[in-house]
Amino acid sequence: MATAVLRPAPQIVAHRVDPAPRGLMSWLTTTDHKRIGILYLVTSFVFFILGGTEALLIRLQLGEANNTLVTPEVYNQLFTMHGTTMVFLFIVPVLAGFGNYFVPLMIGARDMAFPRLNALSYWLFLAGGLVLYGSIFWSPPEAGWISTVPLATSTYLPSGGVDAWIYLVHLTGIASLLGAINFYVTIVNMRAPGMSWSRLPLFIWSIMAYSLLLIIAIPVIAGAVTMLLLDRHFGTHFFDTAEGGSALLWQNLFWFFGHPEVYILILPSFGIFSEVLPVFARKPIFGYKAIAASTMMIAFLGLLVWVHHMFTTPTPLVVIIFAMISSFLISVPTGIKIFNWVGTLWEGAIEFKTPLMFAVGGIALFTIGGISGVFLAMFPVDWQLSDTYFVVAHIHFVLVGGSVFGIVAGVYYWYPKISGRMMSETLGKWSFWLMFWGTLITFMIQHSLGLDGMPRRVYEYPDVGHLQLYNQISTVGSWILGLGVLLTVINVWRSLSHGTIAGPDPWKANTLEWFTPSPPPVNNFDEIPRVRSLEPMKDIRREVERQSKEGAGARPQVPGEVKVTA
Repeated sequence: MATAVLRPAPQIVAHRVDPAPRGLMSWLTTTDHKRIGILYLVTSFVFFILGGTEALLIRLQLGEANNTLVTPEVYNQLFTMHGTTMVFLFIVPVLAGFGNYFVPLMIGARDMAFPRLNALSYWLFLAGGLVLYGSIFWSPPEAGWISTVPLATSTYLPSGGVDAWIYLVHLTGIASLLGAINFYVTIVNMRAPGMSWSRLPLFIWSIMAYSLLLIIAIPVIAGAVTMLLLDRHFGTHFFDTAEGGSALLWQNLFWFFGHPEVYILILPSFGIFSEVLPVFARKPIFGYKAIAASTMMIAFLGLLVWVHHMFTTPTPLVVIIFAMISSFLISVPTGIKIFNWVGTLWEGAIEFKTPLMFAVGGIALFTIGGISGVFLAMFPVDWQLSDTYFVVAHIHFVLVGGSVFGIVAGVYYWYPKISGRMMSETLGKWSFWLMFWGTLITFMIQHSLGLDGMPRRVYEYPDVGHLQLYNQISTVGSWILGLGVLLTVINVWRSLSHGTIAGPDPWKANTLEWFTPSPPPVNNFDEIPRVRSLEPMKDIRREVERQSKEGAGARPQVPGEVKVTA
């Protein structure tokens, strides 16, 4: 038996591709981080479609003054289910899906630190979603996605819906907490040789911040909903003002979780922007250390500003002023990110591929939401605009632009690695423009609705002024946005069988996940490469090129050869 070494055009990857287990049971019992990541991604996108459908029904109801398309009870249920789904069942778990799939690959690990704990976190998340949507068969929750008290403790509301919401928070909270601990331990202990903190991919920095915020915030909301459950069924009065409790206590506990949750929803998408931009600008990220530091600074300041959600409550003025100043301060590291992203694109050899378009569009939309957030951070302005549609416009520009566009950019960017196939650029660009303009049309006009005094969380409104016209424009925009999302869903499904074969590194990217075949083998890496810079894949490509030029006499020092046994 003789072994020959064939050297075709330089390849970055030559791994032993172990066959993946097949069959339903292999998915139900898997502890492979990549399969768990796929389960998270697919399940959370199913919930995204459900939450988006609820949003479209809400917009249909509000598309006409004094409309009776749905009853007030159904409207409250749709409103509650939509907000709860998007926060707890889509954005947080879909980002966990990206983290599960790519954190080990990007840091050069063969799996997560605790594979079985990783699987448990997915099944707890799924259980939480099933509990919430199971409630539609008896009484869906209708107290709002924050379960406002005393409404949530009221005997006038059917019991099952609010209880289902509480169990959802517990189950998804435990899932997120287990996942966050797993991410933290994996990142701290399982990095490839040479991958120091100063060489960590920016997406990994964002997952680190995401994990730390979850570890701090989840126990607080868990305690709050436990107290709510005790109030509802066991005769306690934590939030019952008539019995000496405090509704303000619920707001403090919820928003101490709720505002860090905003950055839990946004920071990993910022990490995706930071990975996509340098790849398609064909230049290194501008200000790596500043972006990494700003990520951690945003996470820290995000823990201090929850009171700005409570400017209209009887809170001491000194506390309100502190919250206002802290809210202004958080715009500084956010602005650093935006300027560094612009600097990355500046004078780059830009390739206008779909992932880049979603990244740039998301940054633009998030900036609009950030500017309106500066207005709301000034408490005299907030006193006038609180609980109006101006706030609805602000939060949706932040979450749709900052989170959803980042997530979709990640789908287009990493789909070739997950599936081994490319997505359609034509469908992708159509999807981008529909989603971009749909977002602008839907939510920009809502600033005017808020300035005209339309309150949020209302089932109907009178036909006065321009309220109906503005709402009709917003409703049309929501359906354009929905069509854009549908095109991406079609693109994902169609490309599974019709997409062009991707190869291991179709984008000529910078990070280690592109060192593996597409899709990666079960064991990720046969040999974990040593990281020598912030852009290890560029180093590997240069080394393969150098050895290729030296000719067949020199044995490559990096994977790039195909062995054939004769």
